[in-house]
Amino acid sequence: MEGWLRARSIARGLPLPVPDRGGLRVDTGLPNEQRRYVFTGPSPAITELARDINEPRVFIKMCGTDARLLSLVTPKWRIQPGAYLMTKEAGRNPVPSLPPGYWLQLQTQDGITTARIFAEDDTLAASGYAAEYEGVFVYDRITTVPEHQHQGLGAAVMAALGTAQLSQAAQRVLVATEAGRGLYLTIGWSVRSHYSTVAITPPF
Repeated sequence: MEGWLRARSIARGLPLPVPDRGGLRVDTGLPNEQRRYVFTGPSPAITELARDINEPRVFIKMCGTDARLLSLVTPKWRIQPGAYLMTKEAGRNPVPSLPPGYWLQLQTQDGITTARIFAEDDTLAASGYAAEYEGVFVYDRITTVPEHQHQGLGAAVMAALGTAQLSQAAQRVLVATEAGRGLYLTIGWSVRSHYSTVAITPPF
């Protein structure tokens, strides 16, 4: 968990996680998120933490179901859109040929690899990021512009990012939305756990 969260922080240019309350805390400092606490599973520490927090823009995240996380917090907390922690065994995947007119840009800087696919008119069609840390290779923010979907661009972005993986023993990890989960299952990814989130939503 810590390796994944550290790699994710690197990929997003965020502070590295620190131990806190039996989990890990990331001081994200974003307009819509002050900080997040991440736990590997249910813990009494989550209940204690939830009681101490009264402000919005603080997220508690846990590997486990929405119902289990809700059972640990007070009613002021609201469940957020669900996600899934997914993994895939390491291995080289050839970058597929792009549809006519599309072209790929791949670059690595400061430990962050960025893949972008552009359309014939040079507008962005798909993109994604990746970072590696101590045996974990994280895929992050894999997106395809709606009008360019269903052409395999997302899979091409991921294959391109995978070429930047330095250790072939590193575990590949991502967090998928409900919509993304189905796509990733078709290209060899496996669900390891539900990844649930709560936050305080005004009025509170």
